[in-house]
Amino acid sequence: MIVAFSVTPLGVGEDVGEYVADAVRVVRESGLPHRTDAMFTSVEGEWDEVMDVVRRAVAAVEARAPRVSLVLKADIRPGVTDGLTSKVETVERYLSS
Repeated sequence: MIVAFSVTPLGVGEDVGEYVADAVRVVRESGLPHRTDAMFTSVEGEWDEVMDVVRRAVAAVEARAPRVSLVLKADIRPGVTDGLTSKVETVERYLSS
């Protein structure tokens, strides 16, 4: 499965990059395939391991912020691996033809 999620600290002002970095650090240390862009971090793996990473990423932000917002989108497709790369490669193939 692939989960795209965004963790946003609330009540800490406009500059939230330091808090978001705490969440991304958890994802990177997980060892799971992942990708971070300006809006979301995507992580790929089995249900329990991915949801554990999301839970720990939220907890990392929650430890420093009085309130946390979580947006999550999941692509649950058993038997598919390397979706983070293969989905993008498919789109790129169509764009180049």
